[in-house]
Amino acid sequence: MQNNYRSKAFKAWLDKLQQESWQLELIISGFSIYGLSQAFEPLELYFNISQNESNSYLTTILMIALISCSILLFTLLLHVILRGLWIGALGLRYVSGDIDYKKLNYRPKFDRYLRKKVGSFDKYIAKLEDYCSILFAVSFLLIFYILSVFIVIGSIVAIAYLFLRNHENQHFLLFVIGMVLLFFILIGMLLTFLDFVTQGYLKKNKWLAKIYFPFYWVFSYLTLSFLYRPLVHNFLDNRFGKRLSFTLIPIYFVIMLLASYNYNRSNYFSAVDDSNSFTANASNYDENITEKGVFISDASIPSKIINTNYLPVFLEYQNDIEDVIFEYNKSLKPKEDKRGLKSDIFTSTNQMIAKNSRDRLKADYMQTLSNIYSFKIDSLDYNNPDFIYAKHNNNQQGFETVLSLKNITEGKHVLTINRLVKKDSAFIKTTLLNIPFWYFNSN
Repeated sequence: MQNNYRSKAFKAWLDKLQQESWQLELIISGFSIYGLSQAFEPLELYFNISQNESNSYLTTILMIALISCSILLFTLLLHVILRGLWIGALGLRYVSGDIDYKKLNYRPKFDRYLRKKVGSFDKYIAKLEDYCSILFAVSFLLIFYILSVFIVIGSIVAIAYLFLRNHENQHFLLFVIGMVLLFFILIGMLLTFLDFVTQGYLKKNKWLAKIYFPFYWVFSYLTLSFLYRPLVHNFLDNRFGKRLSFTLIPIYFVIMLLASYNYNRSNYFSAVDDSNSFTANASNYDENITEKGVFISDASIPSKIINTNYLPVFLEYQNDIEDVIFEYNKSLKPKEDKRGLKSDIFTSTNQMIAKNSRDRLKADYMQTLSNIYSFKIDSLDYNNPDFIYAKHNNNQQGFETVLSLKNITEGKHVLTINRLVKKDSAFIKTTLLNIPFWYFNSN
């Protein structure tokens, strides 16, 4: 059965639903808050993992999900609080009725002020109802706004990647098309933002409307606004809804600003400082990599206190490691870079053959890695370390080696990790990290 939105029966059904919608709002808000609170921690964990692995695609998706969860949680919690206040006001009205200013017996000045500013209790209940109904709708509208921003930014990145990357080696026509598309998107972003801030001024002006319409038509699909446009225009034709929806946006910016503040306990030291001879960062010791969302930063050793006559060292795998290897040993650089987002559907026999040839080059790869990295404990050098590719206990991938401590005296020492970096046409040794530790032989 198809509902006819113009029929009186359908309008009466909608009017009835409006009166009873608060029950559905509370049920949906309750389930949504519970579901979002349960999903937030896993999303944050996977976001940290993808960020640590430099997976920009998954990081962007999870960032959108985390921002959306934060907005929904805040707005829905506010909605539940206000709806609870509304229910409490209804219960009080049943018991006490309206506000009787005569019984309060205030002085005329206060009586006139309260009658003007507070008014009747029914007005207060009606205002709470308006806030609750609009908050519930605007919470989902804000998610579409966030999604639209990321889609537009993603479009700019996609145009730059497809048309403007390596423009010196590609056809001039593709470069021109890319520049035209990029210019169109940037102008459309500016016009759409101005139209949003001015609450539709570009659509009202006779000449600007003609210029803006092509951008508006394209951006209606690009930002998915065709899905939520009825909500937007319904807010804009209501003064109260328009004011509330535009007030929430700066509130979120204020919350983000407040969340960025940290309390500093020292002018010289911080818990997030990189490890050096004066500071031990927790992310460089395996004993601290136990909590979810905590990862090794660049490199790690087992503990601050070493009781064995050997020192395992783990190097976190990063994309720039392989880039340096390719610069140092150009014979290892493949014709097609297999890193990044790839689909297993397109795996072929040729790719399997290429994999077998890569397996034969692994020895050269590891030898090149040994040539690039070197270690030093105080003044004792460890050149050409013997690495293996391994997975850490927290599933981080990287390279492992073990250094002998037989010639090390007991006490405090500093492990220095050096790496060759190409500068101009030569490779120079640079210090990647310093990790302090204490050595006490238990034998």
